[in-house]
Amino acid sequence: MFDAQVDLITPNGGEGEVYSTFKQGGSKLNVGAMRPFVDFNPKTRKWESYISVFSGGNAKDPKNYRVIPLQNNATLRREEWKSLDDAIMMVARDRLTGVNDLISKGLTYNLNNALGTTIFEWHDVGDSMEAIVSMDGVTRGQGDRPKFQHNYIPIPIIHVDYEINTRVLEASRNMGNPLDATSAENAARRVAEKLEDMLFTDTTYSYGETDSRSRNSIYSYINFPDKNDYTITAWDASGKTGAQIIADCLGAKQMSINKKHYGPWTMYLPTNYETVIDADYDATTPGTTIRERILKISGIDEVKIADHLPDDNIVMVEMKSSTVRLINGLAMQNIEWKTEGNWVNKYKVVAIQVPQIRSDQNGACGIVHMAPTV
Repeated sequence: MFDAQVDLITPNGGEGEVYSTFKQGGSKLNVGAMRPFVDFNPKTRKWESYISVFSGGNAKDPKNYRVIPLQNNATLRREEWKSLDDAIMMVARDRLTGVNDLISKGLTYNLNNALGTTIFEWHDVGDSMEAIVSMDGVTRGQGDRPKFQHNYIPIPIIHVDYEINTRVLEASRNMGNPLDATSAENAARRVAEKLEDMLFTDTTYSYGETDSRSRNSIYSYINFPDKNDYTITAWDASGKTGAQIIADCLGAKQMSINKKHYGPWTMYLPTNYETVIDADYDATTPGTTIRERILKISGIDEVKIADHLPDDNIVMVEMKSSTVRLINGLAMQNIEWKTEGNWVNKYKVVAIQVPQIRSDQNGACGIVHMAPTV
């Protein structure tokens, strides 16, 4: 199993094998054409190949899809595609929390055309205009224009290959067993982990020239240039008390408020702090854990473990679209890629998604990064 690969799409084009192949089909991405299936035709009494094409409207309504016959041979049946899709849905509900939080809270922006010439551009705005208090309503206010800054972000195609051997596939059909979707599940896990890495690790993905303000790179919670840094001692340090941990949380909350980001917040903690916050707050309040005490702080709605956060790093994230959102071009999908001879069928799990961390032109951001050194 290979690591997840990342192909980047930018306003000036893209790079990578998957981007090039998608682009051959035109500027509009048609995933259905890459999911051919075989079905029994009662008229010809033969197994024949088809694709399902979305015709517009509600994507969840089966009536909005047309089935088109194919001249080329497909490999999988409908129920076999369903087995592979069920496998990646299981991964999507797993412990990989960061991206799922953005989706569940509606912090998403859906792209209508993930392969268009201009992929994703946005403007941030500086402070402008000033309210005037007058008795007659005639006094003119300061008429300065809002200052907009142009930004763009590269859109990644994240993908992992897997294989289904033809003999294994035929054996499952002959014996009436469901298709073993372990490879699809593992590939989906690698894609999901790469998305979590984009949120929680120090890796930056850039394409093209960068400058001090233009947002043309993919940043995480811990390397975004405008994040708020709050230095603490490690929570698992000897002698660190529950009261000191609460003081850290209150200090981080105040830092966000000072930037005019007022919550609600989710706190993400690294794996090495999971047992720390489940300890008793202190000896005089048995049965109350540090986790429970943190959740009593107004505005902190959730405390979660993010396995991809580096040890001793904590992020407090204001869960609003002005701070972070997920740019969604294509949710995680299985596609058929190519066939090597007659024995090995190649597939990919692909996703076109990217977290977008945001601030205003003044650098005010709703993310506080807490760590011993930041």
